[in-house]
Amino acid sequence: MSTAPLELQFTHPLPYGAILHDGGVQFVIFSRWATGMRVLLYERVSDRDPADILHFHPDTDRWGDIWSLFVPGLSAGQLYHLQADGPFEPARGHRFDGRARLIDPYARALAGNFLPADDGIIRPPKCVVVDDSFDWQGDRHLKRNLSDTVIYELHVRGFTRSRTSGVDHPGTYLGVIEKIPYLQSLGVTAVELMPIHEYPINNCWGRPEPHRNYWGYDPLAFFAPHRGYAASREPGAQVREFKEMVRALHQAGIEVILDVVFNHTAEGNEQGPTLSFKGLANRIYYMLEPWDLSRYRNYTGCGNTVNGNHPIVREMIFLCLRHFVLNYHVDGFRFDLASILSRDRNGELVPNPPLVEAIGEDPLLSDTKIIAEAWDAAGAYQVGSFATRRWAEWNGRYRDDVRRFWRGDPGMVGPLATRLAGSSDLYQASGRSPYHSINFLTSHDGFTLNDLVSYNHKHNEANGEDNRDGDNQNNSYNYGVEGPTRRRNVDRVRQRQIKNTLATLLLSNGVPMLLAGDECRRTQHGNNNAYCQDNAISWFDWRLAEEHADLVRFCQGLIEVRMDQPSLRRVSFLTGSAVAGSLPDVAWYAPSGVAVDWHNAANSLTCFLAATTSEANHQSTSGSRHLLLFLHAGTAPQEFVMPPDLKHFDWRLFLDTSAQDPQDLYVGLNGPPLEPGPVQLSGRTFVGYAAVPGLAAPLVRAD
Repeated sequence: MSTAPLELQFTHPLPYGAILHDGGVQFVIFSRWATGMRVLLYERVSDRDPADILHFHPDTDRWGDIWSLFVPGLSAGQLYHLQADGPFEPARGHRFDGRARLIDPYARALAGNFLPADDGIIRPPKCVVVDDSFDWQGDRHLKRNLSDTVIYELHVRGFTRSRTSGVDHPGTYLGVIEKIPYLQSLGVTAVELMPIHEYPINNCWGRPEPHRNYWGYDPLAFFAPHRGYAASREPGAQVREFKEMVRALHQAGIEVILDVVFNHTAEGNEQGPTLSFKGLANRIYYMLEPWDLSRYRNYTGCGNTVNGNHPIVREMIFLCLRHFVLNYHVDGFRFDLASILSRDRNGELVPNPPLVEAIGEDPLLSDTKIIAEAWDAAGAYQVGSFATRRWAEWNGRYRDDVRRFWRGDPGMVGPLATRLAGSSDLYQASGRSPYHSINFLTSHDGFTLNDLVSYNHKHNEANGEDNRDGDNQNNSYNYGVEGPTRRRNVDRVRQRQIKNTLATLLLSNGVPMLLAGDECRRTQHGNNNAYCQDNAISWFDWRLAEEHADLVRFCQGLIEVRMDQPSLRRVSFLTGSAVAGSLPDVAWYAPSGVAVDWHNAANSLTCFLAATTSEANHQSTSGSRHLLLFLHAGTAPQEFVMPPDLKHFDWRLFLDTSAQDPQDLYVGLNGPPLEPGPVQLSGRTFVGYAAVPGLAAPLVRAD
């Protein structure tokens, strides 16, 4: 007799926070210096004051630095705050406030907003007791190879908040579900979500402010999905809706990567409010100035720095990562300002930092993608040297070098070749691979791709900081007009430059990351720091996807070509050595057809990539092809001579950024054949040809 296997309902319990049991809730809080602890219970989200206050007994409800109290009769959905007594001695690093209503650092969800503090008591969003059970319908992590990944960075709210999105639940997790068919049609394999852990919707003192916190890089509760992205207003609904979004994305073959901010919190510096960590263990959770413990070290530019290499904080970060991987089925993380994780408790950068090393070695995270933004706001820049083979990195060098090449800066041919080939200068010496480079041209932080070719200068006046905020070094160019233009010749150049950069990104070795909307010329009107713009400046205008359908198709096609050609997704670095005794895996040529002189190269380059099927886990539906790429960033036409060793192949056009849709891209690599004689490229053009390996005369002769 056989029985069908039962689906395992697996949840990963946390040792701290509000732990749901049959018959009640166990509250478990860490606080070393507290002299008293309370739980405040509320009946409604709108309540200013608790309906009940439960006191921990310091003799019977405390074990070491852990305060624990079981409360029978409570259930999922219960609203609560913490409250702790202790010394208020800033000079010794203590900031206890017995009146403060505190967010549980391990809260699984928050409800409501800050309430008016007209009596001097800050009332933050309330914590919610959460039941982690969920019908995952057999969902598991997709475990896609990083080398086969195409990342799409998006903001959950901004992706569908515009009325042009046409979704039933704009600006929410459910709204993302409604746009999954678009993501599938584009061909991306992973979405990287800007911060979804809890952050203040309104300002921490409950007063109105001119700008909302839009990006979300201001954490309140690391374990809680943001309540503002839920369609339902029911307390805790965000937990269910976030899981529904992950499950639906997985069903569509799309992984979910979270942008996590373990470097600072919304409590700010010594002038900021006491909302959570400050009121429980300020000296442990934050880096304080040793010469004045009342002040905070600021390696983030946001007022405070999380003390990530303290054992207590390190444990919290581990538990948070495991919580989202095991209870939410998240596939990976991008660590904001990750260099801060390399600083010890004195703020010094150290080799093999315990937190970074432990994240890379954590067995419960072994199936996840781990990506570092390998710099911080205090001058650390560790691109290429951040950590071990377990970590990939946002490659800021890729962004800058590719931007500068296509802008026409001199001396950029060599750097461009290095970036196209996977950035071996950054990753090979440490034993890493091309896929450790997360290649990107734009991200949430900076210009969109459209604005990169439309503005010489940032235009952040709407932020209210007199245009002082945001980076001044954008490597952008407006091609004759600052901002929007009706001049067709200017817009044609911009369109071509967008195609050039997209083609470079998607034909480079490494892992490409697209910013949502770059495929259809989304603009922020020159704002390169739209952190506070929860409006049309930041929202995805879905009319652009129709207006620029040709560019969307171009991007879709490039992703399809990439996924079909293993030579663009290598797991080892190119060597320039002969393959099978005939062709090198890569070769570089000057426009004259001879080997490039890296010291005297102008702004044009020919790249040959040999076909390969030897890379593990790579499959090609149309057969692996040799690729021949001509890149010309100059403004005048340029003649490219075919290298002698490559003349005998049956070359077929697949890419020409100077051509109009649909002649600009042949996804089947079966465009018009290459005519005899030199290849003529107009200014600022990227042209690609493909050839079947077996259709060439022998290139190595016996003599």
